[in-house]
Amino acid sequence: MNFKTKFLSLFRELFIYHHKSLEFRAKIFAAMIASNKKDDDVEYKILQEVAREIYKDKYRINVLVETTKEYVEKILKIESLNIDSLVKDINKELRLNPRFAQKINIRHLKKFLVSQEHTDEETYLLQTRIIEYLKNEIKYSRNKISKRKKYRLPIS
Repeated sequence: MNFKTKFLSLFRELFIYHHKSLEFRAKIFAAMIASNKKDDDVEYKILQEVAREIYKDKYRINVLVETTKEYVEKILKIESLNIDSLVKDINKELRLNPRFAQKINIRHLKKFLVSQEHTDEETYLLQTRIIEYLKNEIKYSRNKISKRKKYRLPIS
């Protein structure tokens, strides 16, 4: 990773357009990766591939990967964060910004399941539950957004 990417990652609030959206995605990917207790390069290769599908700008791709790594490290190595609190934080952000549900792509998340055929059943169940939870959050957020639009008064 080059200096510019590291700099952008550290100061993403200032220099990255829509940094909250990027941070939200990083939390989702971190939950999937950290649920597998092994900090494995396979997951980061998948993350890199998914990031390329989401973004065209190489710096945004690298910042997403680095931000995700930061969250995974906080969970697995530093232990200043755990998956439960990360999922609660994701839930809180979805409640505050229902449009973030549009940032969740279940197909991308399932790539992490496929890559881990060698993992234990507990990891598979945890990741499956995270995906199911996010599917429900997408439905809830869509209903919330549609209700807002339904009752919105036209501007005259």
